[in-house]
Amino acid sequence: MTAATLQPGFDSQAILEQIRKRTAFTVAAPLLILAYFTYTWFAFDIPDLLERARPDRAVILATDAVAHKVHVTKDLRRGGVSVAIEGERTATYAKGASPDWVQIRGDDAVVDLDEGYLIEITGNVIQFTVPDYGVIKVTATKTGVETELPPGDIPEWVKDDPRKFDARPTLDRRVQVTKTKIEVHNYFGGWENFWFTFNSPLHGKSFGELTSLAMSDERIDPDQSNLSLIVDEFLSNSDWQHGAVFVALFETIMMAVLGTLTAALVGLPLAFLAARNFTPSFLVRFGVRRLFDFVRGIDMLIWSLIFIRAFGLGPLTGALAIAFTDTGSLGKLFSEALENIDNKQVEGVRATGATQLQRYRFGVIPQILPVFVSQVLYYLESNTRSATVIGALGAGGIGLMLVETMKTSRDWENTSYIIILTIIVVILMDQASSWLRKKLIEG
Repeated sequence: MTAATLQPGFDSQAILEQIRKRTAFTVAAPLLILAYFTYTWFAFDIPDLLERARPDRAVILATDAVAHKVHVTKDLRRGGVSVAIEGERTATYAKGASPDWVQIRGDDAVVDLDEGYLIEITGNVIQFTVPDYGVIKVTATKTGVETELPPGDIPEWVKDDPRKFDARPTLDRRVQVTKTKIEVHNYFGGWENFWFTFNSPLHGKSFGELTSLAMSDERIDPDQSNLSLIVDEFLSNSDWQHGAVFVALFETIMMAVLGTLTAALVGLPLAFLAARNFTPSFLVRFGVRRLFDFVRGIDMLIWSLIFIRAFGLGPLTGALAIAFTDTGSLGKLFSEALENIDNKQVEGVRATGATQLQRYRFGVIPQILPVFVSQVLYYLESNTRSATVIGALGAGGIGLMLVETMKTSRDWENTSYIIILTIIVVILMDQASSWLRKKLIEG
């Protein structure tokens, strides 16, 4: 006997049809996904993007983000050899105080880049010794440069142009020659002059020396204590602008806090008007809900641009943009939480003879408090990141400083510094909000 005869209502054809449909879906779904990715590949012109991509440039920027370079420069017009960190005039070594890997002899120099890489500068000629390749000779002329390379193919790390010679055999060594100057770059790990500027009286001192100096009664500056001098020299560092960065971070945090709290305080009473069990009037509920849709339907960045045009640049415009957008989002969440409360608790408070305000205070608010606290704290964390983006548009704060450092590749290490500080702030906000949520809800 078959299974069909043993089980009444058993339809083998229906089972087979379901199997065919599932098989067809299993095959069709990957094909549709593949077709979509194929379409986007050509619609977004990915091949052209890959062709124009410059991974070597990305590697250089990544190197500049975690390292600094020392420039050895010979001016072929005025004469003389100078050694400076990042090529800055304010970070130029004094005569006779050059690093030990640079030997200056009048207007000539010998630069030892380690591992066999050696550069000899004589007049307007350099000889660059490269291990496993040979010696490159470059002569600067009145019209450009003349290059003599070892026999064989020209390596990829050499850019031999009649106007400019550029060689970068390794990521941390580079030589450039034009008709006006010869420049050697030697890279070192770490951020240059992070604590104090090159010309600061505290530059180069160890942590132990600074600690001893802070506790010493013998002052470097008679007008202020050594501890005050250390703090002042650190915050007023012109290269890293620590003081300005900390102020900008504080502005960003305040922008997020003010915007989020304003949205919560405005959204909560409006949520009562949008909740079905608190506002019987359909027109009022409809109007408030559409207001929520309107303010949250326009992106925070758009609101920021509108308020910048209306009120000018500043953190207030960012706070208003956050407040407008989050009023709609939090108001909608609060109204849904109000519609799902347990009416038995409200009736219990009503039975005690409580007023309507007291019923809200003791019967409603305790029920929606977990939702209120968790959502407000979550939006506060999110808005800390959003305030950075809004600030980049002109609202101020750390976002504006971040954009300024990204305009040139010279300040890429400053960009890394600001990004790291922003991530630290977001982590601290996350930890603080988790602690507050636990205290307010569970405690």
